[in-house]
Amino acid sequence: MRTYYCNQINESQIDKDVQVCGWVNKIRDHGGVIFIDLRDIKGLVQIVVNPDDKNLFKIAESVRSEFIISVTGKPRLRPSGSENIKIDSGKVEIVTSKIDLLSKADTPPFQFVDEVNEDNRLKYRVHDLKSNKMQNNLIIRSDVVKIIRNYLSELDFLEIETPILTKATPEGARDYLVPSRVNQGQFYALPQSPQLFKQMLMMSGYEKYYQIAKCFRDEDLRADRQPEFTQLDIEMSFTDQENIMALIEKLFVKIFKDILKVNIDLPIKKITYSESMDRFGSDRPDMRIPFEIKNISSLVTDCEFKVFSKPAAENGQKVSALCVPSDAKLSRKDIDTYTDIAISKGSQGLAYIKCNDVNDIENGLQSPIVKFLDGQTIEKILKDLGASNGDIIFFSAGLDSLVNSILGTLRCKIAEDKNLVNDEWKFVWVTDFPMFENDLETKKWKCLHHPFTMPIFNKIEDIIEMPESLLSNSYDLVLNGTELGGGSLRVNNIDVQNLIFNVLGLDNKEIESQFGFFIDSMKYGCPPHGGIAFGLDRILMLLTKSKSIREVIAFPKTQTASCSLTGAPANINKEQMNDLGLKFKHKDSKK
Repeated sequence: MRTYYCNQINESQIDKDVQVCGWVNKIRDHGGVIFIDLRDIKGLVQIVVNPDDKNLFKIAESVRSEFIISVTGKPRLRPSGSENIKIDSGKVEIVTSKIDLLSKADTPPFQFVDEVNEDNRLKYRVHDLKSNKMQNNLIIRSDVVKIIRNYLSELDFLEIETPILTKATPEGARDYLVPSRVNQGQFYALPQSPQLFKQMLMMSGYEKYYQIAKCFRDEDLRADRQPEFTQLDIEMSFTDQENIMALIEKLFVKIFKDILKVNIDLPIKKITYSESMDRFGSDRPDMRIPFEIKNISSLVTDCEFKVFSKPAAENGQKVSALCVPSDAKLSRKDIDTYTDIAISKGSQGLAYIKCNDVNDIENGLQSPIVKFLDGQTIEKILKDLGASNGDIIFFSAGLDSLVNSILGTLRCKIAEDKNLVNDEWKFVWVTDFPMFENDLETKKWKCLHHPFTMPIFNKIEDIIEMPESLLSNSYDLVLNGTELGGGSLRVNNIDVQNLIFNVLGLDNKEIESQFGFFIDSMKYGCPPHGGIAFGLDRILMLLTKSKSIREVIAFPKTQTASCSLTGAPANINKEQMNDLGLKFKHKDSKK
């Protein structure tokens, strides 16, 4: 039906017959001559319809935006001065000899140049997907997946699919459940990840596995979360942390080079979880921000200001400072705003020192707390932070988690508000996460990564006797403050695995009920193995500089986990309910 895509029309086809197909992007009537901008997946071309052929002209007059047409004609050079250098075909135009109307269209719900709220864009997603922005995003998505598959296939990785209908196992989020018609009263779960299956593939001897996997989590949504999302899943046997990191670094070098023409320097910097929390207040540090948090506990332990000295001397507490450079030009109103943010995070307030003259300790500092600090302590703080004239230092004291939350949030907020985030790509590996943390709500231990992560221990009894002190063989890759993905070396010892489950509060009966199939699989030989998984949608969100992963998914859900296009989730009829052995629960029912 076509001989060329729209963007392929150029000087080489002048006076030759060509045929193009696509959507009418725009129509203009210039004194009896009709110009049509025709659009396809590759680009645009300008169509000229002269009034000489009345039947042809009549068809052109009937055409409207988003009609789909086929055009036959001969390209010619555009008149001097009318070229459009923004498009590939911009030096030529097609003089039409035939137009076939392939499909009519109603008036579009919005124009692509309009500012349209997301609700409307998702409701009319089919139309929205025609825009240059969305088509470019999804083409990049396809290209990235192709790069991943080619890269891993060349390294002898096998692409193996794992089940979508599986068994519910506790992995951190709520499962999406599917009732069984054949086995009424029982349910499948949609996988939160292929974690157990990929490990069992390692036990089966496949050694190198990957999958572009669909995952499902019933959790609160935000800009970088969806109830269903796509994950790049990788697992290897007989490997170590360094090999996995090197494999991934080279993959991202290739993606960024091929997609963005950007060079990524290797090796990517590595910092520990502990260092990341201390310096950035987050395990997803944005390395583009040119100022950091500094733990100053050792400088204030002996000072008379108890607000600082008491937490500085306590285990699990600290005093930290954030020196904001003079470039931020913080006003009194700014300080009040950031104080309100600190209070919303649980602080009693936000102590600060405004450095008018760092060489004049007595008169050059403006602060409500300097009267409580001796000159020697202040001098040590200024020197340790490298403070300069015009800087403002914010302080936080208390529990480690509170200090990290307050100053980590302020660091990112101030940098964003004051345009202090450098425009560059900054990767960082965060390693050596704690194996366990205490859940504040349940007061039980939970894993920072997942229970199949190999802990670091001297003797196996440490797992039960000192879970709070164990680190794990784990690693996350962070880009510009966004966690792209994480991985670990896995447990390949049944005794270690069962002890981890015990720490999490599972007894032998619960282990058998929830993970018996997995433990049984380990009995027949489990090689040392490890892997990593990445949120493909998050990677694409960053590559395309989109504000949400909804911008890189063809048919996403809203923040209420619903589909504006199809109306899902939706009710099912009584017959379907009966088939599944389910009953409606009325809202006014007390049972």
